[in-house]
Amino acid sequence: MDTKFTPGAESRPHFYIESLGCSKNTVDSTGIATLLQYQGYLPTTEPELADVLIVNTCGFIATARAESLEVISQLSAARRPGQKIIAAGCWAQRDPDYLLELLPELDAVIGTRSWPALPALLELLQTRQERLIYTEDDHPTILPEAVGVPGYALNSEVSAFLKIADGCDRRCAFCAIPMIKGRNVSRSLEAIVADARQLQEQGVLEINLIAQDTTYYGYDLGMQDGLAILLEQLVTTLPELPWIRILYAYPGYLTPRLLAVMAAQPQILSYIDIPLQHAHPTILRRMRRPADMMEVRRTVAELRRLLPEVCLRTTFIVGFPGETAEEFETLLDFVTELQFDRVGVFKYSEEVGTPAADYPDDVPEQIKDERLAVLMLKQQAISLAKNQALVGKELPVLLEGTGDGFTIGRSYRDAPEVDGLVLLPGELPVNRIVPVRITEALVYDLKGVLVDAL
Repeated sequence: MDTKFTPGAESRPHFYIESLGCSKNTVDSTGIATLLQYQGYLPTTEPELADVLIVNTCGFIATARAESLEVISQLSAARRPGQKIIAAGCWAQRDPDYLLELLPELDAVIGTRSWPALPALLELLQTRQERLIYTEDDHPTILPEAVGVPGYALNSEVSAFLKIADGCDRRCAFCAIPMIKGRNVSRSLEAIVADARQLQEQGVLEINLIAQDTTYYGYDLGMQDGLAILLEQLVTTLPELPWIRILYAYPGYLTPRLLAVMAAQPQILSYIDIPLQHAHPTILRRMRRPADMMEVRRTVAELRRLLPEVCLRTTFIVGFPGETAEEFETLLDFVTELQFDRVGVFKYSEEVGTPAADYPDDVPEQIKDERLAVLMLKQQAISLAKNQALVGKELPVLLEGTGDGFTIGRSYRDAPEVDGLVLLPGELPVNRIVPVRITEALVYDLKGVLVDAL
């Protein structure tokens, strides 16, 4: 790649980037930052020092768009003459014209599939006065290796998200992601392994594999059991990497080979995130999701047989159009029966352009709020009981930070940014995995002490 470095930091333009939304956006923001640095820009953490302000927006649900709007407005209110403000990411891809109309302070929008063209866009902004839109509606997501930047993002000094694919071939009735991201595009095995190797060389101890659907990895490349093959390659190539975590598995795609690899390789954490979204077959069919709940039960039983210490996470949507009180009770009973370790719950939010947007949203907001609260209360009791069962046991814990007289870490049961923490007394050396004896259980978090200190 041609670079445009100029001697002396004083003469080089600076950029500030704020990343919103999910970990996949975080990876894209890292790619944007790397690309701009290749082109001679310098990063800054202070917006007032930047020549270019970039907000990598989330457009998944209304609350995420509201957050994006607030951040752009705050940056705009404090902008100085000559600063450019650009909206990137999912909301920019989904509603570019609306964004420019809504936010007259924006100089440009650039979509999820077009951010590698950001340097060219910035050049145009120097010579042209009109506001610009860069989106690609008819092409698959451009993946990081296509522009020579890594497909990962650090979330601490020793933990990272590694993107293995982008886009989604599913057509869930409530989800706008396929409209925003396009079809599933898997990265090559070689690129993913190269990124993983680089992360290990940087001292990373935990790699979290992410995609809209990790279990669909490789199908577009003609691979069967692509995720299992990738995991085998990673553990063979990087035998000293301690932790590999799988996020965002699709129901029905946890194949026997994948489960066998997970069971055979201690580097692959006994943690699996399977967003189920509901438990009543009628609602699931309306959601255009897998509706065979007996198959889900068999999969969970097989996971627990092969991985006795497995931590199971899932997510559910309450208040989906047409959800009756009886169907919600089915979901409550299912959560009681399956005893998931981690559960996230969301209220249904209508997304324009999705099939569900044409359904009558006949569940009042108050009922949605009540159902969310009831389900979370039930899961809190389950979570507390699960954590109480760990008291007295030893867990390996990745220590990542200190503060207020505590050291903060995570066990294999805790994915970064979404799950709980393990708290240890005292401010201990961090960026290492240590054995911890669990001494106290909270609803979501654990407390413990170093085994060596006992």
